[in-house]
Amino acid sequence: MTEPDPNAARLADRDRPWRSAMLAVTALLGAAVLIALMLTLGEATRQRDRALQLQDHSFQVMSLARSLSATTARAEAALGRYVISADRRLGVLYGEQWQLAGAQLDQLGKSAFADRSQQIARIEALRKAYRARGEELGMIALSTRYRKNDQALSRFYQARESQSLTQINTLLDQIIATERSLLAERTSAALRSVKQSTDAATVLIAFGILIALGAILLGWMTVEALGQRAVARAEADAERERAFELERAVTAATAELQQQAEERAATEERLRQVQKMEAVGQLTGGIAHDFNNMLAVVLGGLELAKRNIDDPAGVARHIDNAAEGANRAVALTKRLLAFSRAEPLLPAAIRARDLIEGMSDMLDRTLGDAITVVTADDGHDWRTFVDRHQLENALLNLAVNARDAMEGRGTLTIRTGGCRLDAGQINACAAGEYVTIAVTDTGCGISTDVLDRVFEPFFTTKPVGKGTGLGLSQIFALVKQSQGEITIDSSPRGTTVTLYLPRYEGTDDVASPACDGAETGDAVTSEALTILIVEDDPRVLASTTAAVEALGHRPISCSDPTAAITMLRGDPAIALIISDVLMPGLTGPEMIARLRPMFPDVAVLFVTGYAGEAGDTQAFGGHEVLRKPFTIAALGHAIARATGQHGDETGPLPKLAARFHG
Repeated sequence: MTEPDPNAARLADRDRPWRSAMLAVTALLGAAVLIALMLTLGEATRQRDRALQLQDHSFQVMSLARSLSATTARAEAALGRYVISADRRLGVLYGEQWQLAGAQLDQLGKSAFADRSQQIARIEALRKAYRARGEELGMIALSTRYRKNDQALSRFYQARESQSLTQINTLLDQIIATERSLLAERTSAALRSVKQSTDAATVLIAFGILIALGAILLGWMTVEALGQRAVARAEADAERERAFELERAVTAATAELQQQAEERAATEERLRQVQKMEAVGQLTGGIAHDFNNMLAVVLGGLELAKRNIDDPAGVARHIDNAAEGANRAVALTKRLLAFSRAEPLLPAAIRARDLIEGMSDMLDRTLGDAITVVTADDGHDWRTFVDRHQLENALLNLAVNARDAMEGRGTLTIRTGGCRLDAGQINACAAGEYVTIAVTDTGCGISTDVLDRVFEPFFTTKPVGKGTGLGLSQIFALVKQSQGEITIDSSPRGTTVTLYLPRYEGTDDVASPACDGAETGDAVTSEALTILIVEDDPRVLASTTAAVEALGHRPISCSDPTAAITMLRGDPAIALIISDVLMPGLTGPEMIARLRPMFPDVAVLFVTGYAGEAGDTQAFGGHEVLRKPFTIAALGHAIARATGQHGDETGPLPKLAARFHG
């Protein structure tokens, strides 16, 4: 057995205080490094959190600014529709949207940085512009409320060039641009701070590693007598602990990145919604542009007619030009209402094959000799219940688009047939049998990016002045109103547009909810009647009175619906009431509902300028409805239908004859 070396023991006893001191110093240094590392990582975490908060704040300010812009655009769009239609519900909608814009402006002011005087000044300027714009639009709404339509339209078009509108848009753009710049600066500053913290942490970790190595060396020298086994066990435990810490750190970082991705996706969704609202504003601008062009024709023609009053031929020519412009405006209104699904249809049970055959001459004249039109029928003798005029316009639109795609030369194939579809087989179609009309051309096809937008209103690939962009959107609205579907298949060899319309197996041939005011031809010659005309607009009242008198009847004018009962009692010869629908005090249906128990035999004819009202037959009690604007011939036919002078022995005319001539 080897004896212990006493000199080695003495040396060990002498070195023990030194090793203890070195261990104490190493422990202190390690603690200092650990504290510094924790502070550095904590600062990096705070910088990151602050950067995220600033980013979220900037996104919030930009989203609020875009939401404010979209809300003001919706408010002005609602006001424009209110000015055109005089529908009070649109006026209420305008007021609600404008108040919502004010609330969003207040929220935007609260969200601005307190230390950014530039942003605060812009928001204050934006408040002033908002108030100025509100006063301008309020005057337009007030004019419309009191039926000063010409004044309201004039102010509405002048307001489009208003300095307050330009200032609002400019300030919103500046606020968004400033926030974007601030976002970039803050992100860069945060990244620099995090990088500095990371570099400092790296240095501390390296220094800590050196300290740890020194501590290990000292520990190995101190505990060498305890054996290698204990040292190995301690190192293994430390390694496992580091592995666990690393795993926990990776898990926490992964969860944080996932949360950031979810927040970014939510922000992008908000931005997409703002862009949709901006599209509504663009739609309103397109409508105003087309109407301005048509009103310019009408006003110009009337002005020239007044200047050339001594030249009958010139007056007639200018009046014809003005009438053509007005008719184009009426046609555009119908197309817009068809797009918005507010235009009631005049459906009839028709066979697609017969419709195509009846359009053959018109298609040949429209498309030209270089286009070969081929029609085919798959043998289904099915009918569909649809507005014939609207469907003809839709097919003509498709044919003209196909001609343009073929550059004026090629083959156009129109195939009719039928099929049975399951629920949801094509878009959101219901299960059932459908009549199909497929229009195929041999053109260049439609690119994918354009195909996704073909049904958007006012979207067109044609040059300026060659198309309004309402064609396919109008066809889409017609198909949807008829509970059908539409598909487009396109390739470089050509395009096929297929309409799916529900099959009709009923016995009724026609269902007409309202009379179209554009009816032409000779006026109906009927028995002269005494007619009470109830209309609050003096110009419309004078025009309608003159038209009734031109038809050979005796008109009685009434500008107040509450005075109608007095006039009816004062003149028992009144056989027909022609009434507007929307009037102050009482609406037309409300007035008739009060008069009906006292005068059950008096016939009723409603006139309205909003097609959506004409489609609500229940609200009019089954009485005849004539849409504005109307021709004298259309008024004559409507009077004849309302009084039963079209051969309907069950109508009110026999009762009137018994009452006044019996």
